[in-house]
Amino acid sequence: MLTVGLIGLWRGTDLAIHGAVSIARNLRLSEFVVGIAVLSIGSDLPELTIAIDAGIRNLEGADMSDVVVGSAVGSSLGQIGLVLGIAGLLGYLTLPMYILKQHGGVMLGALVILVLTGLDGTVTRTEGVSLLTIYAIYFVLLLTDRRSYEKPKDGEKTAALPTAWACALGGVAIVIVGAELTVRSVTNVAEALAIDAAIIAIVIIGIGTSLPELSISVGAMLKKRAQMSVGNLIGSNIFDTLVPIGAAAVIARLSFDELILRFDLPFLFALTVIVMFFFAHKKGLQKGEAITVLGLYIAYVLVRLAHA
Repeated sequence: MLTVGLIGLWRGTDLAIHGAVSIARNLRLSEFVVGIAVLSIGSDLPELTIAIDAGIRNLEGADMSDVVVGSAVGSSLGQIGLVLGIAGLLGYLTLPMYILKQHGGVMLGALVILVLTGLDGTVTRTEGVSLLTIYAIYFVLLLTDRRSYEKPKDGEKTAALPTAWACALGGVAIVIVGAELTVRSVTNVAEALAIDAAIIAIVIIGIGTSLPELSISVGAMLKKRAQMSVGNLIGSNIFDTLVPIGAAAVIARLSFDELILRFDLPFLFALTVIVMFFFAHKKGLQKGEAITVLGLYIAYVLVRLAHA
């Protein structure tokens, strides 16, 4: 069930993203904004639907908080460590300094806000609304920035809007089914292996739900669209930090695992700072930096599994 669920998440998200990109092209959004706003939200549908489904189960009396928080944090780690590292091995990733300061700063700020929110061990409905509001403000400011738009490219072809919307909505439906299977199976896997559900969520679901970002970012790099690749990952990490946890908390109060607060989030913050340092002072991410990022992520996974 877990395998089928993850495949459903991946394939459904891929279909949804295909439609979303065509919608964005019709609206003449820049490549970076397509990555940071459209692709990131589309590829993060698995995390959001898992969070909503688990939040409903919490409301019914179950405790799926570890799945919500663990999958969101694990996905962020997979994106900034695994996916960005692999993309960096395939090409030279660069970002203009204004983008790094603006959106990288938001990414770090979102992590700090999440840590402060979970310090007392819970995320309340009010705090959930606050997380969603912060993301909404960021998204509106992103789209109102004049640098978000570009002139149409000669000979550029996009799917018609009705077709694009059909792809997007069909993908969402598949993602919802995949999320249901994933949430149901994660508890069974944890019990069968005598492993804590938070670790299953962080490692297995975190990597599994990062597959769409991996596919998009690698595809963008192969097509020489580095800004779209990086924009997708930055947007995904900002989204994952604020929206899934916020949405689940609005449905029902979440508990916040202490180990995630003491180990996983500080590691994610440190890895994000290292990546931003590479972009700022090394003029981007090349093979050497990419290997460093990948090595740190692999070391993190091994340490986390050792505590299973």
